[in-house]
Amino acid sequence: MAEFVNKVEESGLITIDLEDWYPKGEITTLDLKDYLFMGMIVKEKEFRESLNNTNWENFRDKMVSVVCSADAIIPSWAYMLLASFLQPVCKEMALALPDELRKQVFIRNIQSINAAVYKDQRVIIKGCGDTPIGDFAYLEATRILRPVVKSLMYGEPCSTVPVFKRRITRK
Repeated sequence: MAEFVNKVEESGLITIDLEDWYPKGEITTLDLKDYLFMGMIVKEKEFRESLNNTNWENFRDKMVSVVCSADAIIPSWAYMLLASFLQPVCKEMALALPDELRKQVFIRNIQSINAAVYKDQRVIIKGCGDTPIGDFAYLEATRILRPVVKSLMYGEPCSTVPVFKRRITRK
């Protein structure tokens, strides 16, 4: 009987699944309108009181999307003050809609990839999975990996699209 040989395993290809860096956890939205005097004006004393009376535990270990649905001018110090309350309890925060917050965190997670691990390796960035990965993530992963890898491909080990291959320079 013939022995089964896993050619993909023997090829030395390394597969990276960007889902491993996809932000995990709940996103909640904090609308600054709820902290404004009459829902439209930042008055320092009332703003501080409103923040002091907030149960910040509601944001514990969550990603917080900070928005303002009112047509109000918010001074920079108000965002700083809000951040000083949120930072000790939340996982992440951004002045952004939830999808943009997730994108920002995803990019930051991809930027944490230790590219040196992939130095001179043949790398495949997995092309399909259960989580919809935005094109921005593939772009960022390529930006980080291209300078160090021997070759970079997209897809699955059985069917890849070549993206980059380092040329050997001879002297």
